[in-house]
Amino acid sequence: MSASSSDLIQPLILQRADPHISRHGEAYYFTASVPQYDRIELRRAATVEGLAHAPAFVAWRKPDTGPYSELIWAPELHFNQGAWYVYFAAAPTRALDALGMFQHRMFAIRNTAADPFTGAWEFLGQVDTGIDSFCLDATTFTHRGQLYYLWAQKDPAIAGNSNLYLAPMKTPWQLAGAPVRLSQPEFDWECRGFLVNEGPSVLQRHGRVFISYSASATDENYAMGLLWADEHADLLDPAAWHKSPTPVMRSAAEDRVFGPGHNSFTEGATPDEVLLVYHARTYTEIEDDPLWNPDRHTFVKPLRWSADGMPRFGRPSRRD
Repeated sequence: MSASSSDLIQPLILQRADPHISRHGEAYYFTASVPQYDRIELRRAATVEGLAHAPAFVAWRKPDTGPYSELIWAPELHFNQGAWYVYFAAAPTRALDALGMFQHRMFAIRNTAADPFTGAWEFLGQVDTGIDSFCLDATTFTHRGQLYYLWAQKDPAIAGNSNLYLAPMKTPWQLAGAPVRLSQPEFDWECRGFLVNEGPSVLQRHGRVFISYSASATDENYAMGLLWADEHADLLDPAAWHKSPTPVMRSAAEDRVFGPGHNSFTEGATPDEVLLVYHARTYTEIEDDPLWNPDRHTFVKPLRWSADGMPRFGRPSRRD
């Protein structure tokens, strides 16, 4: 049964895919893929709701040519070890005409100013994972004093488009060890259109480390999955991780919200409240490649919890 119009969640920010909201100090920061895929924008506001109308600050624009000059995807802003970093995926110029679009590598920029809207953003170059293949959607997190890098990448020896990998970091832009594969597409809902695990995000609560991720093609088949490990486990041991065999969030056709995914988590009004940030479309009639369709909108809803401390994502269209 469909929800009434007053019960439905409305998009917070239109035409912003791969949304990332984080809280630092008294402010919320927002970044996402822009439809032109040509720059990295940042927004800041005192509240999550205020991000909808906050002015956009351009931290970096792509060059006209070169190895990181096309298809700027999924930036994330992090404050790591005393400086601001944005991690993002970019493709070489030749990818659009000769190699196809899936030639991305990961890159990082840094700003050492206290305010990321001032000072200079320095291009640090490629974040080398030790695997020279298509990769994207990097995030970072600190657990028990160790900074980790978590991302999606193609393994040429494995069928499919991307798997999830984890590695410790030596610096906020360099890895300290070899990648460990945590997940690859294996269930039917992860293999619709494309065999994809991507867009990971980390949440540490209730004695566990959770990793949400997205799977399948970026149309209405796009859905979200979940991995988790005990907080005392060795996170670099793949056997420490559990994986939900079913998606934790998927399209709500009854409410016309489709393809939820590429989420992030942020703090709500209190430190105990977690907000789930994700993108979705409000229709399925997409012409040509869904990646070029601009109408993936940013949504935000409260994350709920079960009695045993597991997150409940609910429907992308409602606050359930």
